[in-house]
Amino acid sequence: MLPGEDAAVVGELLAQRFGLPFWQFALTATDANRFVIRWARAVTGRSKVLVFNGCYHGTVDDVFVDLVDGVPTQRDSLLGQVYDLTRHTAVVEFNDLAALEVALAAGDVACVLAEPAMTNVGMVLPQPGFWAAARALIRAAGALLVCDETHTISTGPGGYARAHGLEPDFFVLGKPVGGGVACAVYGFTAELAARMQATKSAAPPGHSGIGTTLTANALAMAAMRANLESVMTEAAYAHMFALAERLAAGLRAAIGRHGLPWCVSQVGARTEFQFCAAPPVNGSEAEAAMDHGLEHALHLYLLNRGVLITPFHNMMLVCPETTAGMWIGWWRWSRRRLES
Repeated sequence: MLPGEDAAVVGELLAQRFGLPFWQFALTATDANRFVIRWARAVTGRSKVLVFNGCYHGTVDDVFVDLVDGVPTQRDSLLGQVYDLTRHTAVVEFNDLAALEVALAAGDVACVLAEPAMTNVGMVLPQPGFWAAARALIRAAGALLVCDETHTISTGPGGYARAHGLEPDFFVLGKPVGGGVACAVYGFTAELAARMQATKSAAPPGHSGIGTTLTANALAMAAMRANLESVMTEAAYAHMFALAERLAAGLRAAIGRHGLPWCVSQVGARTEFQFCAAPPVNGSEAEAAMDHGLEHALHLYLLNRGVLITPFHNMMLVCPETTAGMWIGWWRWSRRRLES
């Protein structure tokens, strides 16, 4: 609750890196997304959040809505929810500009909460021109764009939005910003900061419910400062990109040798193989390509050979400590195991 020197330094580092001048802190990306939704509703006076089918933004209740046969449907897996989320959450397919335009037309959407590339239903990359057109539609409708880059920070030091010029109103980043320590951040534009301040000043006095006692705690701030200054560097990303390219190329070669109808997608240091011949263009296609039995068998195969990948779908990350020698050593070890 009392900011220290690290908070000021971290704020400056975030502004330089991501291009947004104002920052607040949270303990998780879930909290940051929840706080941003509250702010978006407060400053716009609108109730609805728009998400893309198959999205994941932590355990924020508002986003647990999917398209089922084209109909927005609250997920049955959401425990303890007592009101219909579809009254306040709109959902459309990723890469579907026509559906996005229709959903925004009523003028009741406060914000579009999105990963710039979907990463939790397998991987779904934006089609060429999608985000430029989507950004124009969102602005024209008076809604706000929230980029949740907790996963797509793999794109580069400034994330996907900075690399591709998305110009979000809000930017959310979770635990990667502190190297895995419990922390998160959300940044916003100067224009939005003024609206937020005016909204807070016009409200009755008292706690807003946005923020927690442990937000910006000393450990989190120290971790973020160390990570931003010394770990998330241009050189580290260049190292990771080269190895991720090698990994993706190796996967494609192996898939080709065996004639499998699979594809490989990549977002910077993040690589995924999926059980479909062409990369999916939306969440429904990505989910349809999933084969949970095959996925579990592959994961078990890799575990038995000393390799642990993400325990859901088929995503792999390289990190600054990953080396080509690690893969060569694993390959030789695996061959010896198979031959013995």
